[in-house]
Amino acid sequence: MESNKLASILEGLIALPQEIEWVEFKQNNYKPEMIGEYISAISNSAALHEQDVGYIVWGIEDNTHNVVGTKFKPKQTKKGNEELKNWLLRLLSPKIDFIIYEFTFDSQDVVLLEIPSAYHQPVSFKGEKYIRVGSYNKKLKDHPEKERKLWNLSSHQNFEKRLAIENITADEVLAKINYPEYFELTEQNLPDNKPGILDFLAKEKLIKIKPGDFFDITNLGAILFAKKLTDFERLGRKAIRVIIYKGNNRIYTQREQVWLSRTCGGNSGICDSFLENIFLSSLLCKEYRNDNLSLSPYVLESLWIKLIVLEPVINTLVYALYVVNK
Repeated sequence: MESNKLASILEGLIALPQEIEWVEFKQNNYKPEMIGEYISAISNSAALHEQDVGYIVWGIEDNTHNVVGTKFKPKQTKKGNEELKNWLLRLLSPKIDFIIYEFTFDSQDVVLLEIPSAYHQPVSFKGEKYIRVGSYNKKLKDHPEKERKLWNLSSHQNFEKRLAIENITADEVLAKINYPEYFELTEQNLPDNKPGILDFLAKEKLIKIKPGDFFDITNLGAILFAKKLTDFERLGRKAIRVIIYKGNNRIYTQREQVWLSRTCGGNSGICDSFLENIFLSSLLCKEYRNDNLSLSPYVLESLWIKLIVLEPVINTLVYALYVVNK
């Protein structure tokens, strides 16, 4: 994330009142066990307060919110012989995709730990679930009313409504989203001005319009129309990869192809690749192949074959990428 966006987020957090249960300020207290408990507590509290993310910030004085700097260097910190982030991920369940940012603000070193809110189930650390009660971390099991509410909220969450990226400008939205394809697929005329395009995207819940000329892109918008999924830190790992192995094990790879663009939105190249690899690996379909071991135009252009393949492919992708792995 660019430094100006980090600065904007930090300024917004500093301006918050005291006792926010999904934000914690620290200066130099960075014991690994404490961080793990805070990640669990803040992730669960963010979900309870219907926030997409929560934060731990080092370098900020808790009572005054003054920027004082920190000596904490998370990317250089280890627990035993293990890197701090790997150690934390190993002990968190589920393994949520928290992100660590180190940057300078007002000539002071600051660390921002961005924690996604709990999704579908509370987050635990070392087998224990935590929650924030005021400015304190408490065991979730000791607060049954909060636990009931958290489970109820978790059961109604939608992955596609969560945010893939926050606080970006209009130009950045249009640079990251393939908006011409949206208008082509929906058979609508492309507006001749930027506000008109953004309004259409917002109505379809592909983006959210925020005060101050900032925007968020939802998971739905990124999944369907991202030019590059790697522009979205938490979705980059969900890029589609097709691997064809030789034989009945995963030792020898024959082919591999990765799509870094959006995973849906009419991307027929994915379907063509499935067809290509399915037919090339089948001894029963030699009549469909030419001498160069590639598919004949008849197969790739046949609409009924594509439709037959497309439905199970989409169902598999949606389930594997956006339900099982969340």
